[in-house]
Amino acid sequence: DVQLQASGGGSVQAGGSLTLSCAASGFTFDDYIVSWFRQASGKEREGVSSISTSDGITFYEDSVKGRFTISTDGAKKKVYLQMKSLKPEDTAIYYCAAERITYLSLRVRDFHSWGQGTLVTVSS
Repeated sequence: DVQLQASGGGSVQAGGSLTLSCAASGFTFDDYIVSWFRQASGKEREGVSSISTSDGITFYEDSVKGRFTISTDGAKKKVYLQMKSLKPEDTAIYYCAAERITYLSLRVRDFHSWGQGTLVTVSS
């Protein structure tokens, strides 16, 4: 079974930084697309960033470009989301998701395996 565990959330002030981690197990890490999503209170879940674990190609949602960086550590089977210049509107529960697909994706419906979420709170 694919298992994902997200961690690293916390509370920071605007302009601060956090790095989220997604620990993966139960699947061949190099064959998957892993994406980060977030869901703010009262809003729909939205995609933030996606990475191919096989070749490291990445994709970002426009509002986080230049501020967030997604990366992988194949040896540790982890995917990271480094977040800088955080804004109050980045406040949300962040989820990682993985799927054996051949394209980068920020669409919720493309993913069936999800981590439990980690809360990021950015205060102004």
